[in-house]
Amino acid sequence: MVWYWSAAVVLMLINGCCVTANLFMLPGNWLMPVALITFILTKGTTAGPGWMTVLIVVGLALIGEVLEAAAGAASAARLGASRRSLLLSFVFSVAGSIAGAVMLPVPIVGSAVGAILGAASGAFAGAWLGESWKGNTQERRTEIGTAAMKGRMVGMFAKFSIGLVIFVFQLISLWF
Repeated sequence: MVWYWSAAVVLMLINGCCVTANLFMLPGNWLMPVALITFILTKGTTAGPGWMTVLIVVGLALIGEVLEAAAGAASAARLGASRRSLLLSFVFSVAGSIAGAVMLPVPIVGSAVGAILGAASGAFAGAWLGESWKGNTQERRTEIGTAAMKGRMVGMFAKFSIGLVIFVFQLISLWF
């Protein structure tokens, strides 16, 4: 039983890191099922989470990805953003997240804040640039860029929230 609870603590520490990884636009929600599968294969008992838990966690991770993608593009697309703007918004958002995580040298908190701000500003810049190439007015570019930024933030929040749900679900599954 000591092995089970030791492995459970390690699983939850890994899951905590995975939830945080979502803020850096990393696939934290997908790493949690991998950690859970590893736990199940090594736990040495029939107690605790099983394969049904894995299926539920994978389903939740899929929902998180769909919500992030849909929210990220929906706001700007609703305003008539071009495909180029949506693509550049996504690419710049990822690049901004990475740059933001590196630029703020405060460990963990600064990196997370930097990643969030970088993703938001990158989403805005990418959409703004895409609409600029299309020849839209300054006001229209700013409107679409702002919508892309808000959509990215809503998407990141949704994915992070799903990550927290996965974390809590796995934590509860350790007891039953």
